[in-house]
Amino acid sequence: MYGLLNLGSLVLGLIAWILPTVNLMRNKKHGHQNWGILSMMSFGACAISLSFQIFYHNHLVTIEDWAALMDTTDAVAFATAVLLIGTILLNVMTLFLYHDRTTK
Repeated sequence: MYGLLNLGSLVLGLIAWILPTVNLMRNKKHGHQNWGILSMMSFGACAISLSFQIFYHNHLVTIEDWAALMDTTDAVAFATAVLLIGTILLNVMTLFLYHDRTTK
């Protein structure tokens, strides 16, 4: 059951990147009224994804699987940084692109 936390984290991390990417690639004829909602959904997916990793690491500590913790902690820390920086950059690009267009 706890293994699903890793799968959920991966899926939500992909969603966190897909939402702003789709938002950036939209045609001009669709309008850009809901770019803020999609950005908040992206940040929410990123936050839940990172929370799933924290819950999984907590599970490994609870069952005292120190070998698994030592094997995966570096990779998880790197992936966390990449996910967070990527999500922030994509959403900041969306902010700069659409903020001026929707305020006029």
